[in-house]
Amino acid sequence: MNVPFLIARRYFLSKKKRNIISIISNISMVGVAVGTMALIIVLSVFNGLEDLVRSLYGKSDPDLKIAAVAGKSFEMNEQLLNRIRQVPGVAIVTEVIEDNALLRYHDRQMVVKMKGVSENFFAQSNIDSALVQGDHRLVKDGAEYALVGAGVQHELSIALDNRLSPLQLLYPRNTGKRTLSFNPETAFNEQPILAGGVFLIEQQIDDSYIFVPLNFAQTLLNYGSRRTSLEVKVSESREIDQVQEEVKKALGPKFSVFNSDEQHVSLLKAIKVEKMFVFITFAFILLIASLNIFFSLSMLVIDKRKDVAVLQAMGATSHTIRNIFLFEGAIVAQVGAITGLVLGVTICWLQQTFGLVSMGMATAVVDSYPVKMQAADIALTGLAIVFITIAVSIRPALAASRLDLRDNL
Repeated sequence: MNVPFLIARRYFLSKKKRNIISIISNISMVGVAVGTMALIIVLSVFNGLEDLVRSLYGKSDPDLKIAAVAGKSFEMNEQLLNRIRQVPGVAIVTEVIEDNALLRYHDRQMVVKMKGVSENFFAQSNIDSALVQGDHRLVKDGAEYALVGAGVQHELSIALDNRLSPLQLLYPRNTGKRTLSFNPETAFNEQPILAGGVFLIEQQIDDSYIFVPLNFAQTLLNYGSRRTSLEVKVSESREIDQVQEEVKKALGPKFSVFNSDEQHVSLLKAIKVEKMFVFITFAFILLIASLNIFFSLSMLVIDKRKDVAVLQAMGATSHTIRNIFLFEGAIVAQVGAITGLVLGVTICWLQQTFGLVSMGMATAVVDSYPVKMQAADIALTGLAIVFITIAVSIRPALAASRLDLRDNL
């Protein structure tokens, strides 16, 4: 039988002689509940945003991306391809040439990210599911086509499959000189291509990217056998991290191999850093809300001086007296925390299921704010509450344990 806990529970359930103690205790529980609920909701929103970023970029990102450590391109040959293909778990290897180019349509123009991909690109990419107009094929009936982002189409007012006015892509011609010729006829390589489809993935991609056949990019940029990267699709039977390590060993130190998260490490890191600072901020708010526990326990010690004297006369040690008030603070905090946890989880579940809070924008990629609950966040919140409870309860409990009131009976 845990006597300190039984007495603490009795104090919690019984009416205090001084009504102000009950008021402060109730305020403490409400403060802890609201703080816990807010912390769970905010952390779940950040988890949802992180998952949303991964899902958006997952439509165009490969499982693994191989790039040169030094320089923006490297020489491509069959020997290099075979070394990658022989790695267990490598299903598809796509050759990529990516660089900035000038896109011109009628009297409008803009700088875009041109990504030339080999024919097997759509066997590993889900970008075809992001099409809003046209066809995803880059070569149809012998003609070459480009996939353009929705933002690029809007900026240049591009019409699909317009054979009378195709897109014009321009890239600075490499003449071996350090200066660019001022004669536009000799300064740029220029090639026409038809717009075959429009994709809608994420604003940064939609506003700047176009996809073209590898041969088209190879000719325009005069890359020859050079490539800027290789994209690898990993078979479902193997773990991506394991295949990544094996590809690194096969290629050596001259190449970097990035998984999906590492391809957008700065963005995902920014979300994690923001999540950490938000957790710290709300933990401080929770600590401030829990200070009421300190005041309610301090007043309870004064209110229960006679009870403490009786317990001491019956042989209760200072350790027992201290634990009674520690348990009292823990009960107040845990009741508030459990209430807040239930409310937070319920609100997150309702948001996930019914989308109660919308994004408020017609052009948003999702209709409502994304949320995702994680057990780690709930556990971390619980640990924070335990730490805060001990911090605010220890001093009143120690003060109660140091009282010696037996002579006052």
